[in-house]
Amino acid sequence: QVQLVESGGGLVQAGGSLRLSCAASGRTFSNYAMGWFRQAPGKERECVATINSSGGMTYYADSVKGRFTISRDSAKNTVYLQMNSLKPEDTAVYYCATHRIPFTTAQRMAVSPNYWGQGTQVTVSS
Repeated sequence: QVQLVESGGGLVQAGGSLRLSCAASGRTFSNYAMGWFRQAPGKERECVATINSSGGMTYYADSVKGRFTISRDSAKNTVYLQMNSLKPEDTAVYYCATHRIPFTTAQRMAVSPNYWGQGTQVTVSS
């Protein structure tokens, strides 16, 4: 079955950077769109960034455009989220996700994720 394992979370000061990684297994990684979502305390889970199977199409939430970059490495079956210029409002549990249907668009991935990792905590101090 599909397994997603996130890593790279932690505590960082405002203005700092972190890189999250998500290792995927259980199927052909390069056929599926991937995404990063987050959930802050008391708030609903929201999409942060997604990437299609080829890596040629991405989607970003307005709140992270210009600061976060999603990428993927098919040789390592891993998707990354590079987070720069972090703000306290970026504090959340970050989840990796993927879709059940191959070759979906980045936009569709943003609204209909199917499989989830366990999450990794990101805390940004002011």
